[in-house]
Amino acid sequence: MRCTPADVLTAIAELQSGVELSGTHHENFPMRAEQAAAVEQTQTYYQSRWAEDPKATPRFLWNAKMRFGKTFTSYQLAKRLGAKRVLVVTFKPAVEDAWEADLKSHQDFDGWRYISAQAGGDPAEVPDDVPLVYFGSFQDLLGRDRATGNIKAKNESIHLTDWDLVIFDEYHFGAWRDTAKELFEGEEAAVVKEQAKLEADLDAVNEELEVLSQSETAFLPIRTRAYLYLSGTPFKALATGEFIEEQIFNWTYTDEQRAKAEWATARPGERNPYGALPQMRLLTYQMPEELLAIASGGEFDEFDLNEFFKANGAGPLAQFVHKDEVQKWLNIIRGSGPAQTIESLKTGTRPPWPYSDVRLLPYLNHSFWFLPTVAACEAMKNLLEEDQNVFWKDYKAIVAAGTAAGIGLNALPPVRNAIGNGHDTKTITLSCGKLTTGVTVPQWSSILMLRNLKSPESYFQAAFRVQSPWSIKNPEGDDPNREEVLKPVCFVFDFAPTRALRQISEYGIGLSNDPKKTPEQQVADLVSFLPVLAYDGANMMQIDAGSILDYAMAGTSATLLARKWESAMLVNVDNDTLARVLSNEEAMAAVERIEGWRALGDNVIETIINKSEKVKDLKKKAKEGDLSEKEKRELTDEEKEYKSLRKKVQEKLIKFATRIPAFMYLTDYRENTLQDVITKIEPVLFRTVTGLTVADFDLLVRLKVFNTERMNAAVFAFKRYEDASLRYTGIDSHEGLTHIGGYDTVIAKD
Repeated sequence: MRCTPADVLTAIAELQSGVELSGTHHENFPMRAEQAAAVEQTQTYYQSRWAEDPKATPRFLWNAKMRFGKTFTSYQLAKRLGAKRVLVVTFKPAVEDAWEADLKSHQDFDGWRYISAQAGGDPAEVPDDVPLVYFGSFQDLLGRDRATGNIKAKNESIHLTDWDLVIFDEYHFGAWRDTAKELFEGEEAAVVKEQAKLEADLDAVNEELEVLSQSETAFLPIRTRAYLYLSGTPFKALATGEFIEEQIFNWTYTDEQRAKAEWATARPGERNPYGALPQMRLLTYQMPEELLAIASGGEFDEFDLNEFFKANGAGPLAQFVHKDEVQKWLNIIRGSGPAQTIESLKTGTRPPWPYSDVRLLPYLNHSFWFLPTVAACEAMKNLLEEDQNVFWKDYKAIVAAGTAAGIGLNALPPVRNAIGNGHDTKTITLSCGKLTTGVTVPQWSSILMLRNLKSPESYFQAAFRVQSPWSIKNPEGDDPNREEVLKPVCFVFDFAPTRALRQISEYGIGLSNDPKKTPEQQVADLVSFLPVLAYDGANMMQIDAGSILDYAMAGTSATLLARKWESAMLVNVDNDTLARVLSNEEAMAAVERIEGWRALGDNVIETIINKSEKVKDLKKKAKEGDLSEKEKRELTDEEKEYKSLRKKVQEKLIKFATRIPAFMYLTDYRENTLQDVITKIEPVLFRTVTGLTVADFDLLVRLKVFNTERMNAAVFAFKRYEDASLRYTGIDSHEGLTHIGGYDTVIAKD
């Protein structure tokens, strides 16, 4: 029998340790400090909840960026808890690669069993004293036999098992549904059709999980002692306060890069465990007017990447609709467009276009191009291979999209085969969604964002693919502490600048774990380790946090600003929030003073909660196939009624929120936070404009009826917009002003 590299490594590990290992458990590295902290913090919280209530099912969130090592650390938590049955659930089956590899390669998990739909096996056949990990997807575990409506026979043992720990991986708390849509919209028809089969189930799950306070068993009928949620971008969970501080462990990109810098300073000469994690840099490029004219539009009249790279046809016949312009773009990014040549002569400098600057070229030997559709990927490959594109002949283009590329992880081997060891090859991986989550290709050093992505979740899930470490440990064979880092930095290239900077702004603010910091400070923390450079058509400049926030607002009109104050995200009307209001007499009295509230009728909040609970029970009964015709009609009517009432409650609260800009316009105090203005300076004016007293509003904010994070962003946008409008006319709204107020934060002006 031929030995694999893993077999050889395991044999060496056995000789070194004197312990016989099963399978290929050759790794023996310890947890890093932050991983140990995550395990300790989570276990402590679980134990405290069980001490209070032995029947409690605690929930914990790891807000941990990609490359944190969540699979390995999750297994360490399971081991610390003494868990014998662990269920891992994900929406993206492609992440299975990491879950299986970590369990089967590390000595700490010797003797553990791994089972999944792909790997095979039956959980019921594993002895109770043998630790078991079952990996499943939402699609599979939620799916039902279409003939009977019952749980699939192959999954019955999973639903009957008493799990010690259930882990939700790559889960974005209500945002995952939209994220998945973005990633699947460019996929082949077969995949889209397969996803569509689950539409009803997924919509139901999404509705249940508008808030995490809903019981998980409402959408996934399983029994467990504890839940662990893993996400690198849990924006909704953090914004709505669904997890309190003691239920969250944070490890962001900023934390990682700060740890890397601190280790290098404190322990020079020692191997830095973070040393191989490259620093990310974002470079944005303003496209020439001739290309902007082809595809500009949308809410902010921005460069529309989806339109620009629109393509028709399939395979060798795939072609861009704007083929001539895409060809010009290919010329531009290697610095050979006529406009670029003229500009270089005028300025005496050459801007750092990705494929022309010698400082960038080494990081473009293996790149990932994120395009809008399968047709666009195939059209790009065809165009790169045309005779006139001599420069691109050095690069092998791999289409990781469409049925020909394979489903999920099957698209990965062709990429790895083309890259080889990465030293003597050059590749461009073309994808419209495949391989953007749960895969590691060390040689990828840059990503070109060539499609519109609205959600920061999708954007950074893809961007962090290129931040995987690429290094050689003990390169000379004589120093185990030495590590040669082959990729110290990695790059994100974006050709829709405003969109890119808006994503950076949302990411920096959304994932900050320090509520005392202003939005500008939060973004500044991020860009201190993620430098952002913008090319405006003439010069490439590094931009600071304040400029990023300004760019993020670029194109904001009065109409768009008004939309911020009409956004459903400003208010929370989930059952948990409504229940908090219902149980507080003062809060009930406050909401009844909101204009138009009484028109909703008596006991509207109680009605919403009761009817939604009844609908949930009926849906559960429907899954078991026990609904009568009368109950089916009742289900439809009840569901329509409570959804309609919830919508009306939301509208009344939003209508109240829209009064706040009017109050800001009338008040003269800009250097204070809005909360200070409301509570300390002009409470009478606030009541006159909004109809609520300061105490009323403060109580509703504390009960999380209003989303303070979103309100901060809206206040900040209003004040920046107002000041900019007045400056345009030559008026300084508040001469000598040094600070701008948010809702409950203050931002220093330059």
